[in-house]
Amino acid sequence: MAVRACGLIIYRRLQSAPPSKVTDNIEYLLLQTSYGTHHWTPPKGHVDPGEDDLQTALRETQEEAGLQATQLTLIEGYKKELHYPVNGKPKTVVYWLAEMKDYNTEIKLSEEHQAFQWLKLEDACKFAEYEDMQATLKDVHQFLCSRK
Repeated sequence: MAVRACGLIIYRRLQSAPPSKVTDNIEYLLLQTSYGTHHWTPPKGHVDPGEDDLQTALRETQEEAGLQATQLTLIEGYKKELHYPVNGKPKTVVYWLAEMKDYNTEIKLSEEHQAFQWLKLEDACKFAEYEDMQATLKDVHQFLCSRK
């Protein structure tokens, strides 16, 4: 049985960027795990019994980053599934895209994470070591830039 996890790729727009540079004013939220290799990832976690995927993504975001669903705007039309092996077992991670309503909202980490960063695309890709996560961030960025 494949392990299933769900999460949100969360972004915010910098207030100060000129409208012509709309792609330069986007930052992505990554959390650093406090276990294992301390990798950087968007908030995500395993689906609990009776939960649907989106409920899981919202719950995990609340647990791991302290963000309520009311503080986010879910972006229609974007959903990405990643498939990769973990400890020899298949894993599926489903991500949705969400924008912070208030740029200055405080992030409150759980014990599962030791740090967070708001990063522009290039830096976010450096922090997210896994190729599929890097490709997903680039895909999200392209999606956001195409829908101005």
